[in-house]
Amino acid sequence: MSGADFASFPKAQLFERLACGLAGGVTVITPNQRLAQALTREFDTQQAAQGRSTWESADILPYTAFVARCYEDALYSGLAPGLPVLLTQAQEQSLWEDAIRASKLAEALLSPSSAAALCREAWELAHAWRLMPRLKGAASNEDAKAWLDWASRFERACARSGGKSGCIDAARLPDAVIPLLEHAAVAKPKTLVAYGFDIVTPQQRALLGALAAAGIEVVSARAEGEAGLGARLALTGERDELLACAQWARARLEAHPQARIGVVVPGLAQARSRVERAFASVMRPAHALPGVPAQTLPFNISLGIALNQYALVHDALLALQLAGREIEFNGASRLLRSPFLAGSESELAARSQLDAVLRARAGTVLTLETLLRQMDQFGAPRCPVLAARLSQFAQFRRANLFGAKRPSEWAKAFSAALGLLGFPDQGRSLDSTEYQTLKKWHEVVAGFAALDPVAGRMGYADACRRLARMAADTLFQPEAADVPVQILGVLESAGLEFDHLWVMGLTDEAWPLHARPNPFIPVLLQREAGVAEADAAGSLELDRRITAGWLAAAPEVVFSHPLREGERELAASPLIADLPEATFDELGLTAYASLRSAIRRARREERIADEVAPALADQGEGAAPHSGGTGIFRDQAACPFRAFAAHRLGAEALQTPQPGLNAMDRGTLLHAVLAAAWTALAGKAALDAISAVDLAALLVRCADEAIAKLRRWKPDALEGRFAGLERARLAALARDWLAFEKQRTAFEVAAVEEKHVVRFGGVAANAKLDRMDRLEGGAYAVLDYKTGTAGVTAWLGERPDEPQLPLYAIGSGKDIAAVAFARVKTGELEFKGLARDKDLLPGVKTIAEQRSALAKAYPSWDSLLEGWRRELTALGQGFAAGDARVAPKRGDETCQFCGMQALCRISERGGE
Repeated sequence: MSGADFASFPKAQLFERLACGLAGGVTVITPNQRLAQALTREFDTQQAAQGRSTWESADILPYTAFVARCYEDALYSGLAPGLPVLLTQAQEQSLWEDAIRASKLAEALLSPSSAAALCREAWELAHAWRLMPRLKGAASNEDAKAWLDWASRFERACARSGGKSGCIDAARLPDAVIPLLEHAAVAKPKTLVAYGFDIVTPQQRALLGALAAAGIEVVSARAEGEAGLGARLALTGERDELLACAQWARARLEAHPQARIGVVVPGLAQARSRVERAFASVMRPAHALPGVPAQTLPFNISLGIALNQYALVHDALLALQLAGREIEFNGASRLLRSPFLAGSESELAARSQLDAVLRARAGTVLTLETLLRQMDQFGAPRCPVLAARLSQFAQFRRANLFGAKRPSEWAKAFSAALGLLGFPDQGRSLDSTEYQTLKKWHEVVAGFAALDPVAGRMGYADACRRLARMAADTLFQPEAADVPVQILGVLESAGLEFDHLWVMGLTDEAWPLHARPNPFIPVLLQREAGVAEADAAGSLELDRRITAGWLAAAPEVVFSHPLREGERELAASPLIADLPEATFDELGLTAYASLRSAIRRARREERIADEVAPALADQGEGAAPHSGGTGIFRDQAACPFRAFAAHRLGAEALQTPQPGLNAMDRGTLLHAVLAAAWTALAGKAALDAISAVDLAALLVRCADEAIAKLRRWKPDALEGRFAGLERARLAALARDWLAFEKQRTAFEVAAVEEKHVVRFGGVAANAKLDRMDRLEGGAYAVLDYKTGTAGVTAWLGERPDEPQLPLYAIGSGKDIAAVAFARVKTGELEFKGLARDKDLLPGVKTIAEQRSALAKAYPSWDSLLEGWRRELTALGQGFAAGDARVAPKRGDETCQFCGMQALCRISERGGE
């Protein structure tokens, strides 16, 4: 049913009647809030254009607000005792969740909260289209039967709640209001105008009919625009479409600053962030630059976002989560750096450093107590305000956040807990958006407190979950000044008029919309009732009417569609395919300069050679070793800038905690076990002599020591059963390796994890080698344990990938006869290296036995050592001279795990 079934009311006459104010007795209802606001704005503009300085406000409001007003009139009259209590949205959601959880199917659901939201939608649809009387006999599938069971439980819960007359939800409120309309206590206009209704549901028709029966003149009205000049524009992809639309809007606005410009985006909820970025980059390119005065953007996106996505609310929910059982590290990290906690500005740098320390040492989840202990244990940068606030927060948690409470009690506890954290920080002024967000947050907490009539006592976790759900369900958009460009979803655009309108994304896959029947109500019932979205034919007819409405909404109308999505080709919607295709020139599209190009064109160039940093101070024989160890040479080989940033500037890449042990942790543990074992054994003679029982005991002891050492660095890395499993793994792997080493000829362990100062190219550094063995004949072998891949090529050529072994071999001052990686990996135990003579280490070949290319580059052992000395000297000289070129050895492969990209900005070294 459409609004055309009522007598029509010309728009000009409507505004004349509205101008009479109360005497005119006209009330206008619209299908949504946005149309009501637009109509009110148009009316006010007309009154001002007619020279009036004051006038009575027009009575224009959405249909749902009109129904609620009628109910409130009755509520504040003698009719109140017999009226049911109107549920809030949160109360409805709570009753639906309880109804679902009380059923047998609750355990099979992944998310009862999400199911409750879908149930509410089905409930609203069933009442709006008068489907309830026919549902019981038509419920033929399991979903429909389950929904009927839940709906019955919900209805009974409503009857029990709210006192003698029970409660009522928004879906049934119009039916409750209809019998009240005959009473004088309910204020009614002389004329009710239904403006812009494409569809009138049976429930709406019944209410309008009751108003007519009460003597009210009920008429319909709609925008009276004539079909404008429609054009179709095809663009390559979505991004091109967004940028073209933004350029068009800016051009129209610059030509006519008072123009009303509309942009309709199907699927706006999913594309919102992309749309916002594109329009901001074109219409106000410099708006986000530091130091640029805050300005209202000339466009408004009609669709709000979930309240929990605003930083202030998100951080408040994280704080409450911290007081619960545990919180993921990423959440705790964000909370530590939140600008909404007390002392956020005065301790900004210290809290950032604290976060960096915790990233290296904390686990993937934290508790409040663990966080406080680690803040104290690691000697982290002092954050006295944060530490004091968190301590008070922890005390409050122990005293007040356990046990079951009513929602109103939890709401008070939540507010008090956040207050102890100084939320929001009183030392920092909130901007307009943050202030409005805070007010909305307070409304949500108050709404949670209002759950008392429908929800029983609950624990802290359940209370937090419900509050978080309420914040996620609350769409919010801060109020802002009127702006000329309105970006709308499909349904929000109904009835609106513009000077210029662009509708984008109209491919044959996106428009007309696919049928979207409600899954809980039999499709046949929805079709018979005339629900437009229930089948393809109904959806097509509705979308035809919407398309025609767009064509009549503005003198200039542009429809656009992308031609490709990834590798897929797309076509225009059949509803716009017959429109004439326009070109960029015909639409007067201007390619505005991007912020980057504008900056580059306006720049005054001053070229500074930043590839050379100040040289190091003298690194002679008496100089102390430079911090960074052999990592200086490894990083200089990988990329000179990486070495400069890490070892001259002290830059460190932020780590991200991983569950359990990462590869570095596992390698560290194995190194520690083998170091302890060989310190005890000291050589092959002891290894051959020790019994299997004693060796097993030794390795378990070594594994325990290694785990204890790691725990001092990462207290939560290994706990409980996981520590036992890791101990067994380490002992077994070490036992297998020692059995492999028994194949060797006699040797003594000369050094284990020994530090030695090496000097190359003017750079002194501490080299710490895993192990050095004294071989038969008095020569030495240097070994480096590896649990991953290992290869000889990592030592060879210019800028060697793994210079640690060559550094120690050359700088030790010993007679080194073999250099090898000891690859300790289950099932892949081996030595990989080079030797001066045969049979020094199992599987390690001499230079002559290597492939021809290596042998050609290094004909002898001495030439190999000399080559190493030459390359290491070159690396040291480069670092000492201040070589800071951004020159990754293997391009993207080298950069992948570097972590210095924010400093070197290698991704910006493209076109100028």
